[in-house]
Amino acid sequence: MARFPKPPEGSWTQHYPELGTAPVSYEDSIDPAFYEKERHAIFKRAWLNVGRVEQVPRKGSYFTKELKVANTSIIVVRTTSGEIKAFHNICRHHGNKLVWNDMPLEETSGVCRQFTCKYHAWRYDLDGNLTFVQQEGEFFDLDKSRYGLVAVHCEVWEGFIFVNFAKQPEQSLREFLGPMITDLEGYPFDKMTSRFTYRSEVKANWKLYMDAFQEFYHAPVLHANQSPTAYSKAAAEAGFEAPHYRIEGPHRLVSTSGVRAWEMADEMRKPIEDICRSGLFGPWDKPDLGEMPVGLNPAKCDPWGLDSFQLFPNFVLLFWGQGWYITYHYWPTSHNTHIFEGSAYFPQPRTPRERIAQELAAVSFKEYGLQDANTLEATQSMIESQVLDEFLLCDQEVLIRHLHKETAAWVEDYDRKKAGV
Repeated sequence: MARFPKPPEGSWTQHYPELGTAPVSYEDSIDPAFYEKERHAIFKRAWLNVGRVEQVPRKGSYFTKELKVANTSIIVVRTTSGEIKAFHNICRHHGNKLVWNDMPLEETSGVCRQFTCKYHAWRYDLDGNLTFVQQEGEFFDLDKSRYGLVAVHCEVWEGFIFVNFAKQPEQSLREFLGPMITDLEGYPFDKMTSRFTYRSEVKANWKLYMDAFQEFYHAPVLHANQSPTAYSKAAAEAGFEAPHYRIEGPHRLVSTSGVRAWEMADEMRKPIEDICRSGLFGPWDKPDLGEMPVGLNPAKCDPWGLDSFQLFPNFVLLFWGQGWYITYHYWPTSHNTHIFEGSAYFPQPRTPRERIAQELAAVSFKEYGLQDANTLEATQSMIESQVLDEFLLCDQEVLIRHLHKETAAWVEDYDRKKAGV
C-alpha cells in the first residue's frame, strides 16, 4: 500500500474554519418537518442529474424518471432536432400520467414518434406540443398551442442530463457546477458505455449514505472481510487517511492513493482476483484513455486510487485510477428512506476476459455498497432514538460537516426568501 506522511491534527478542517470542530447534530436526518423543507429548498431549486445522453441515443428515444422528492414524474426525450428536453409526465386533459407501461409508478423507456395518453388519446410531439385532441370539436375555445406539455429546465454537461424544477433557475448549470467540477471536462465519458447498474431502497436518510462515501475512516474496519486477512489486519492497524480534500461552493472532493494489486504478495490477494485480473480498484489492465483532465488526482498520488466528487445535492462522480468510473444517486423518499442508485461505467470490452474483469469490479463495488447500506440502517434506527443529540467527527470527516452545513444553509436561504427578508 502506498504510504503518505500523516498530516497534523486539524490539517483539513482548519482550511474551512466556517465549518467548526464541535460535535454535530443529525436532527436534519430524523426530522420529518426538516425533510419537507429540504424538498422545496433544495430538490426544487438545485440542478439534479437524472441520466446520461446514451439513454436517449436517437430521435424519439425517451425515458421517465420518478422523483418522489419533487412530487413528480418527468419524461426526458431526444427531439426531432436532436435536442434533449424534459417535461412533467402529465397530460393536459385529465392530468393522467402520460408515459407508463403496465405499472404507473414504475419507470420506463423506449422510442416513439409522439406521446399518446392512454386515457383519451391526446397526442403530443417530441417537443411537447399538443398535436391531436380526440373529438376536438366537443371542447370550448380550445387553442392547442396553449396546452403543450409542461417543460422542465434541462441542460447537458459532458453527456450528463440535469434538470431544475425552479420557475427560473438561480444559476445556469455550468455556474452551479463551478470550476472544481468543470475541470473534469475532457474525461472520455462517451467511451464508457459498458454499464452495470444497481438500485436499492435504503431505510436511512439520504445524507447519511452520502456521508458514508465522503470519508474512508471506516474502510479498513467495515470492509475488512472483503480482503484477505493478512491485508485487512494490516490495513486496520495502520488506518487510512486520504491525502486530499477540497470544498468548493456546495460541492466536495476527496482524493485517495491506491494500490497496484498485481504487485502485492500472493497472500494479500484473493484467488478470484488473480483469475479475473480485477478487483475493487478495477480491471488490472488499464485502458488507454488518453490525457486525463486537470481536475483529476489533485494530490498527484502515485499510485492514484480514486477521486470522489460529491455534487450537491445527491449526485456523486467517482473516478478510479484504473480507467473507469462510478455514479451514485441518492433519491429521498421520506425523512428516513431513500432510493440508492449506483452505476459502474467501463469502455466496451474487446474480449471475454475484459468483460469478466469488468463484472468482477462491478460486483465488488456492489458488495461494498451493501455493507455500507446495512450499517446506515443501523445508524438511522439509533439516532432516531435521540438518546444522543451530538456526534463527534474527526478531521478526515470534514466533508460530512460541509454537507450538513450546506443543507441547512439552503433551507435557511429558502425560508428567508419565502418570508421576503
